[in-house]
Amino acid sequence: MILTPEAEIAQFLRRIKYILFALAVGWVVWLLAPILTPFVLALALAWLGDPLVDRIEATGRSRNTGVVLVFLAMVLVITAALLILVPMIERQISTLIAAIPQVQQWLMQNAIPWFEQKTGMEIMPWLEPDRLIDWVRSHWEQAGGVAKTFFGYVSRSGFAMVTWVVNILLLPILAFYFLRDWDKLVERVASTIPRNHVGTITKLARESNDVLGAFIRGQFLVMVALGLIYAIGLSLVGLKLGLLIGLVAGLISFIPYLGATTGIVMAVLAALVQAQGFDLKLLILVGVVFTVGQLLESYVLTPRIVGDKIGLHPVAVIFAVMAGGQLFGFLGMLLALPVAAVSNVLLRYAHLRYRESELYAGEPNAIVIETHVDRQTVIIDTSKGQDLK
Repeated sequence: MILTPEAEIAQFLRRIKYILFALAVGWVVWLLAPILTPFVLALALAWLGDPLVDRIEATGRSRNTGVVLVFLAMVLVITAALLILVPMIERQISTLIAAIPQVQQWLMQNAIPWFEQKTGMEIMPWLEPDRLIDWVRSHWEQAGGVAKTFFGYVSRSGFAMVTWVVNILLLPILAFYFLRDWDKLVERVASTIPRNHVGTITKLARESNDVLGAFIRGQFLVMVALGLIYAIGLSLVGLKLGLLIGLVAGLISFIPYLGATTGIVMAVLAALVQAQGFDLKLLILVGVVFTVGQLLESYVLTPRIVGDKIGLHPVAVIFAVMAGGQLFGFLGMLLALPVAAVSNVLLRYAHLRYRESELYAGEPNAIVIETHVDRQTVIIDTSKGQDLK
């Protein structure tokens, strides 16, 4: 289809308008990121719970009944998890605090002397109390600035803590209303789609929903499974902080390789401190636990639970999470993988359209057919449908 110059200008201006609108939306999200977190989490919970509500509705019960049942189930599961995990984590933190003198002793008597011997750097003299006091006195102005910055951070952190408490209290309320009105929200969004694009957008939305649903539900199960594997395994091999380290490694395993790497580093340091030196047996057992966990994740958990639904390379996942955190903080990290998954669906669609376009295929090659009509030679160019004599 050949566009007139006026039509091309109008199309260009429309594209500029859409780009400016997207930039404006991104700027508003960046400004409102601190208060949008509970809304995003509530939407995610409503999205995850809506299929269950639909199934309950299919049995003949009302929407409100389904919402109440699913919401109570979510609350019970979260409460049970907290009742089980919080006391265990509290005991682990108490163990960590009680081990601080032991950690200090190990650093001063083992780690720092070994580091000085290997590198030739002198660190111990800088840790002497008299030298630290002299350093603070000589840098009093800078120390005052640091103290001012620190107390300012503490005051901001106090306000941030209040904000987090408010967000936690808002989360169940928002989740309930979003879950109750989910179908209405979807209908209102669908009603704003241009009618000539409704088929394509519906197809892409359905594909994005399938990808996200399979990935998020599957990845959550993988995170829980890995956390249990690491926590139980490290505890069984005798690591005192094994439960805490295993849970942390499992929870951050949604970023490829970061969970296992962080867990290994933390477990090795904890083993060195616990043994007050190099305990080969304990280190080997720690390595066995993480090796088994990684093998189970790679060959059992991820293929069977998550599969290749999301279709994102691990490097793309890492970049998405880091970019989201850099741009929008914690909210950006929450939105990183969903946005990346939807973007991947849109890019696949764009690639398909590109492969079908004339820009990719070019003009059809001419197939020349020579025939004889009334003793005349007629050459037919099939690419343009013209006769050449």
